[in-house]
Amino acid sequence: MSTKLISRAIKLSFVFLSVTTASLISTAVKAEQAEIFGDITIERPLKEPLTVRGMSGGTIPVKQITDRTDTPTGACTGYIDKEPDHTLRLKNRFDYMKLVIESPEDTTLVVQGPGGTWCNDEFEDKNPGIVGEWLDGKYNVWIGSYKQEQYLPYTLIITEISQ
Repeated sequence: MSTKLISRAIKLSFVFLSVTTASLISTAVKAEQAEIFGDITIERPLKEPLTVRGMSGGTIPVKQITDRTDTPTGACTGYIDKEPDHTLRLKNRFDYMKLVIESPEDTTLVVQGPGGTWCNDEFEDKNPGIVGEWLDGKYNVWIGSYKQEQYLPYTLIITEISQ
């Protein structure tokens, strides 16, 4: 079995365990409404925030994928898998869109797509995020952890709401 498949299986096991635990602890969490490690295709207008769940982390330093230590949106830190956690396809241009990660632990974010590479590790407290204008096209999204092979549950939230 390939390293990618083993890594994805480990992450999916953690996601399943995290989602199951969260569902038992809080009825407010509706895990069945969120995709897990899904490819996402959206177009304007995005009527409500879109959520996708997953597990952060990997074995590859972010700098190895991004070939840089920082971008205008923040530092390129942490560890990720070689393959992106999500592929985001935008059918049209967004004048404003926000991607933010919610996680119980500190995580990092890398986005590569039309126009370049963006990294962030502290957008809202310990949660990374990227906000701004987004061109139409395909974006690869990685959610990293600060320690190698540390896998943490997260929710990726995509919204046009500016708050």
